[in-house]
This record gives sequence, structure tokens and C-alpha cells, in this order.
Amino acid sequence: MHGDMARRVTAETFGTFWLTFAGCGSAVLAAAFPALGIGFLGVSLAFGLTVLSMAYAVGHISGGHFNPAVTLGLWSAGRCANKHVVPYIVAQVVASIAAAGLLWLIASGKPGWSPGGFAANGYGALSPGHYNLISCFVCEFAMTFFFIFIIIGTTSKGAATGFAGIPIGLALTLIHLVSIPVTNTSVNPARSTGPALFAGGEYISQLWLFWLAPIAGAMIAGVVGRWMHEKP
Repeated sequence: MHGDMARRVTAETFGTFWLTFAGCGSAVLAAAFPALGIGFLGVSLAFGLTVLSMAYAVGHISGGHFNPAVTLGLWSAGRCANKHVVPYIVAQVVASIAAAGLLWLIASGKPGWSPGGFAANGYGALSPGHYNLISCFVCEFAMTFFFIFIIIGTTSKGAATGFAGIPIGLALTLIHLVSIPVTNTSVNPARSTGPALFAGGEYISQLWLFWLAPIAGAMIAGVVGRWMHEKP
């Protein structure tokens, strides 16, 4: 792997690791203590802050995807080179699994700790609000569509330069505020994979939805975004 690709893959690894570890960690560790006051809003904000912070830390190196749906959505928009797609996605998934493993190691150090769903995503009985498969699919599809649409718009020519990380991070916060009760919010197949592998059982068997729906929404958003922002 040559220097530029190695730097890009490393950036995606660190970015996705931070998103999974800090985002899911806010739910597994901090939100487990109501006295801390983080709650539902805090978890939503934590996920937004992970993207915001890493967008500025390494976004200029790799583009700051940290999410297979973002990579494929930007690829469908003509914003991601073919040669970057597979290395980025592999790095994102590996980073998510590593982050979930570290989070498990820390969380399990508390006496009497029970992993529960371990911040994994699910539908039906595994949905926080017990929403059915169709509701969860539509929610993940729509939320990822608009996430990619916002990413494309805020990084297009004519948008305010240097500020894209702010609306993108806020968009992810808003997405969590809406969809945590439905699916526990994925919009990111890598983020879903790491926690699901440690939660085990049905969370793994339901993982397909949190790959299919976000990627479908992202790729359609990429096509729409490309059409809207292409030069006349």
C-alpha cells in the first residue's frame, strides 16, 4: 500500500474507531448512569461530535467518510474514486470491531455489568420502541438518504468552505434524536457491525438490514445529489 493510500486508510480507521467507541460509549457507559444527565440528547450529541471532531482532524486526508454508506453514496455521486471504495470500507469495519472490543473491555470492568444490547441496532423485539421491520427499514433508508444529501450539499462548490463538518455533525445529531427510538440509529453499517458482533445472537441475524437500508438510501442520495449540484 503506497503512502497516500496508507494515510487515507489510517484516517478512515481512526475516524471510524472514534465514532464507534465514543458514540456507542456514550450510550454504554455514560447513559447507564442517569445521575450524569447525558440521557437521550447526550447520546445523540455524542455521535454528532464524533463526526464533527474527526472531520476536522482527518477529513482533509481521506474525505472523512467513517461509514461504508457514506463511501458508497459519495462514489455514486462521483465524489469517491473506485480505488478507494474497498480499502475504505474494510478499514471502517475493522475499526468498528476494534472499537467495540475496547468498549466491551472497559464496560465489563464494572461489577455486575450486563451488556444488554451493547448499543447494537435492531428491529421488532430488538427495536427500542419495538418498531417493525418495515418501519425500521424506511427509517434507516430515509435518514441515510438525507445524511448523504446534506454531506454532498455542504461540500459542493458554492457552499461555505471550511465549515462542512459543522452541519454534517449536527445532521447526525438530529438523525439520532429522531431515530434512536426506532432502530437505536445506525445510518452506518460499520458502526452497526462492531457492537452487533459483541451483542451476539439476534443482533447479528438482523445486521443485514443495517447494511442494506443505509447503503440503498446513500446511493440514491448520491445520484440525486450529483444531479442537483452538477454544473449546468
